Amino acid sequence: MNAPVILVEAVPDGESQTLPAPPGSAVDILARTLWGEARGEPVRGIEAVAAIIVNRVRHAQARGDRYWWGNSIEQVCQKPWQFSCWNEGDPNRAKLLAVTERDRSFRICLRVARRAAAGVLDDPTRGATHYHTRAVLPPWARHRLPSAEIGNHLFYNDVE
Repeated sequence: MNAPVILVEAVPDGESQTLPAPPGSAVDILARTLWGEARGEPVRGIEAVAAIIVNRVRHAQARGDRYWWGNSIEQVCQKPWQFSCWNEGDPNRAKLLAVTERDRSFRICLRVARRAAAGVLDDPTRGATHYHTRAVLPPWARHRLPSAEIGNHLFYNDVE
C-alpha cells in the first residue's frame, strides 16, 4: 500500500509558511492591527507599533484598574478611534479582516505579534504609548518631542 500524499500549498515568495493564529486571539488581533497600521513599514517599524500596544496594556495593568484604552491586547487594538484600521468605514478594515497568511506582510506581522504577545519583543520606542505618521500632526502631539522616530512614524512616551 502506498503512503498517503500530503499536498502543501506553495507560498508565492518562497518563504516558509507561517501558522495562522486562532481567530479573535490576541496574536490574531494584534497581527491584523499591525498589518492595517504598519504593513508598509520596515520590520523595526512594525515592531514599534506592536510595542505601543504592549506598552498600553502594561500601563493599564500597572495601574491595577481599567484604563480607558483597555487592559488587553484585543481591547487596546479594537478601542474605537485608537487604531484607524479598525474604524467602521475605514477602507483598511475590510482588508485586514480578509488578509491571510498568503500575504507576505501579514506573515511578518504574525511573527512580530507572537513575540509581542509572549513579552519577548524589544521596545524601540522607549515606552511610547502613542504614535502618528509623519504626514499628520494630531493636536495631542503639538509641543511634544517624540521619544523615537522609526520609519514613517513618530512615537511619544509622555501622553496620557
